Amino acid sequence: MQPSQPQRLRSLDQFRGFTVAAMFAVNFLAGFSAVHPWLQHHRTWCSLADLVMPMFLFAVGFSMRMAFLRHAEKAGRSEAMRMAVRRALALILLGLVVHGIDGRFATWDALQQHGLDGFVSSFWRRSPFQALVHIGVVTLWTLPVIGRSWRVQVVWMSMSIALHVALSAAGWHAWLLDNAVIDGGALGFLSWTAPMLAGSLACMRIQHVGAAAAVQQFVAAGACAMTIGYALSCLTNGGVLAAPPLCEPWHPRDMWTMSQQAASASYVVFGAGFSLLAYAAFVQQADLRAREMPLFRTLGCNALAGYVLHGLVEDLVRPYAPNDSPLWWALAMFAVFFAITWSMLRGMERQGLFVRL
Repeated sequence: MQPSQPQRLRSLDQFRGFTVAAMFAVNFLAGFSAVHPWLQHHRTWCSLADLVMPMFLFAVGFSMRMAFLRHAEKAGRSEAMRMAVRRALALILLGLVVHGIDGRFATWDALQQHGLDGFVSSFWRRSPFQALVHIGVVTLWTLPVIGRSWRVQVVWMSMSIALHVALSAAGWHAWLLDNAVIDGGALGFLSWTAPMLAGSLACMRIQHVGAAAAVQQFVAAGACAMTIGYALSCLTNGGVLAAPPLCEPWHPRDMWTMSQQAASASYVVFGAGFSLLAYAAFVQQADLRAREMPLFRTLGCNALAGYVLHGLVEDLVRPYAPNDSPLWWALAMFAVFFAITWSMLRGMERQGLFVRL
């Protein structure tokens, strides 16, 4: 833990805080049958809940570029690279602790029968590859270009998505369906590069042209990316008019369907565009109008602590909220869960305690 740093970019903290709040809502409420499908995760279409993950990666990419350039200026590019690698590896380790790995063995005999080969081939398929591990792996993947020009970053992003598409067509998409992976699985880092580098590019732009000019550019670029994402989804089934985002599909699923489970190309590009639009709103409010919400500030300046704590608090509260609860009870239990988590983060903020890697 370390004391807070002055002069943080308000729009970034507000955007990150909004994303954390949205994550709290989605993770707690998604399992209730009474909750609207937009707040639930789906494997065959893109809901509002599915847009939280791209926003997380966007915020990480934004802050990663700022931190990398700051460290490079103070200590040199090599040291900045080493610091970023250490942070990424620490995130991966923390993610493995928080998310766990696949495989449960009730007896010693069962463990022996599984063997080392069986363990290595199966432990990584589903559980490990969730938010923290993905952030760590994508950090390592994008580190070579995070401090480079926008052209280099766009090329890297495009090549990563193209490679993910090629591997999906070669059998990866079928494999991830058979193994019921989540958040794109082990190769998801390729497509998660899109929102990560979108955040880095947004950071570059706001530093170069200022907040006022950047807002208009973010809106235009975000709308363009969302359009491209939807156009990619129309490649489904050999080329059809696909169902728009937030709508259930009227066609069979394939590798072009917007899906968080697969981290498909159409989904991550659309999510990167949505993140740009959402961030533009916070630049307008927090940076240009100097208006910020204390709630988002508290959540945004301690996002890592919020991520870890909210899972523990959810484990405490969720047993008293069955999935078939009426909506009023689900919302009441969510309020309890949110209040406990927020109060812990607010207490840390008041004491100047912030968890960072």
